[in-house]
Amino acid sequence: MRFTRYSAMALLVMLSLVLASCGGATQAPATEPTQAPAEQPTSETMQEATPEEQPQMTETTLKLGYTASITGRLNVSSGRQDNGIQLWIDDLNAQGGFQVGNEMVNFETVSYDDESNTDRVQELYTRLATEDEADFLISPYSSGLTAAASVIAEQYGKVMITTGAASDSTYQLGYTGVYQTYTPASRYLAGAIDLLQSLDPSMTKVAMVHENDQFSTDVVTAAKDYAEANGYEVVLFEGYDSETTDFGPFINKIEAAAPDALLGGGHFQDGSTFARQLNEKGVDLSFLALLVAPPEPDFAELGDAAVGVIGPSQWEPLAEFTEAAANEAGIEWFGPTGQDFVDEYMAKYDEEPSYHSAGGYAAGLILQKAIMDAGSYDPEAVKQALDNMDILTFYGRIKFDTSAESHGLQIGHSMVYVQWQDGGDLHKEVVWPAEGKTAEALFPLP
Repeated sequence: MRFTRYSAMALLVMLSLVLASCGGATQAPATEPTQAPAEQPTSETMQEATPEEQPQMTETTLKLGYTASITGRLNVSSGRQDNGIQLWIDDLNAQGGFQVGNEMVNFETVSYDDESNTDRVQELYTRLATEDEADFLISPYSSGLTAAASVIAEQYGKVMITTGAASDSTYQLGYTGVYQTYTPASRYLAGAIDLLQSLDPSMTKVAMVHENDQFSTDVVTAAKDYAEANGYEVVLFEGYDSETTDFGPFINKIEAAAPDALLGGGHFQDGSTFARQLNEKGVDLSFLALLVAPPEPDFAELGDAAVGVIGPSQWEPLAEFTEAAANEAGIEWFGPTGQDFVDEYMAKYDEEPSYHSAGGYAAGLILQKAIMDAGSYDPEAVKQALDNMDILTFYGRIKFDTSAESHGLQIGHSMVYVQWQDGGDLHKEVVWPAEGKTAEALFPLP
């Protein structure tokens, strides 16, 4: 629902024109309250007041709806995604909004706690689209919750920017108004396999143990296909329930299979628990890459269990995407620099931003840029602008698949791979791709 405030000056201009058209006829009686007689407008002043020549700026506030997992098992990553969205809103307000035609456009948010629950997401996004009359939507965190929200967004014709959601499958259902910020799941772990191959081509045995949810299953299934296509033998392929806290049975199977490398995991809670128990059991691995958990700053709380663990990341503070790089690539730069984002985030939240934080902010930037390019907040015009978008931001490149088979799938953005290393202090380094690494990979695992 849009709210527009017109300047009071517009009313004064209209009054001047009415008085002028009356030829300055009858003056108000002297007994009425004191009021200066209307000054006869000259042709010059009438010309200055012509609305076509000096249109009045209006202020429009659009309503942005989304949910976050304030509670439930996804609260850590989802909370940081919410932080990123809120920081974008703060920056927009500080700038006074952005201009679209004769309007200064800003956003207000309506958000709810989805409790990491799919049924609640469907209920809340229906409320956002109907009762709250949100003009645009941003997805919840996680592919499973986003899949549920996407059905509602498409049903009510709402443009939704998804973030924190990497599964390819949502974008293969014929939706026309759902657009992905993240690198798709099908490309999530491919770089980890490339890294392993570069470190030791003689290693051929890989185990994969993953959370049984949509995102993790999509990622690891694609990684299995990629590994086998590159000559690896997948000696173990197992899934575990999202609520798993005891990984002993899976660790036993891993030790029996004796792989060179282990890939898998799911989200923060299960991934960090899995890494800790692998370390406690002293499992002999040369290479360990897990989803989602390692890039989070909180992963450092594992101490020695974190050392050497690799994780794919959508973005890292170490990553340097710049306006100069955009110019060199021949694409448009948009938004703040990476350093500005990091500085502002740390000032507001007193912690280093994770890729979930950056993804939340980037989703807002994408929506803002689409409205600016469209010159309108009409949904169809905004969708056309998103279809045509090809920009570089501090978060990386943003470009969407526009085919009927995978409409809205992200095709511009790429992953980076981080590893926790201990050189006196536990810290993250970018170890892949080769052209973007900040340190050599710690290999094999200590």
